[in-house]
Amino acid sequence: MKVTVIGAGNMGAAFVKQLSRAGHQVSVTARNLAKAQALAQAHTGATAIAATDAAAQADVLILATAYADAVNALKGLGDLSGKVVIDISNPLTPDYMGLTLGHSTSAAEEIAKAIPGAQVVKAFNTLFAQVLADGADFGGGQTATVFVASDSERAKQTAKALAESMGFSTVDAGGLKNARYLEPLAGLNIYLGYGAGLGTSIAPTWIKRA
Repeated sequence: MKVTVIGAGNMGAAFVKQLSRAGHQVSVTARNLAKAQALAQAHTGATAIAATDAAAQADVLILATAYADAVNALKGLGDLSGKVVIDISNPLTPDYMGLTLGHSTSAAEEIAKAIPGAQVVKAFNTLFAQVLADGADFGGGQTATVFVASDSERAKQTAKALAESMGFSTVDAGGLKNARYLEPLAGLNIYLGYGAGLGTSIAPTWIKRA
């Protein structure tokens, strides 16, 4: 796929690394274009592009920014009508130990309201950047899981295909409103990683009795 990553931070860098390895045509854009260019140069086949070119060239856009920056970042890309947008954000408090939204809405739903033409899908928000960068294989037959929630079947299948191309297991988590459950799950993961001292090489998964 032609994938544009929006953001050149830790998650953006991890996506560029893994998507490039998986054979996708990867572009990256960021508020700091020089940072995007440096990231692209570090990965064979990746290119840095201006925000104004990001949407037109992409089959799918991965929103790898903080939630507070998400809507403005997307609005800077121009017309997103019909575009699949993968939202990985979590509406975290400044200390990362709580959420600013919940119960009646979610970051993903608010983004979808603000960009009504886009097909928004929640995915990858329960993974630490280190897990994404190091890969899905945890050893011993364990594979990290990507939970996927969207009201668009096309967006959901696109996110699942991308995740699986990078080696991740996927779970269909229903409609976009179920981001209200996935974002607190990410909050628990963050607490376990930092608050409980388990580190960032952890990820939630779901098991099913055979």
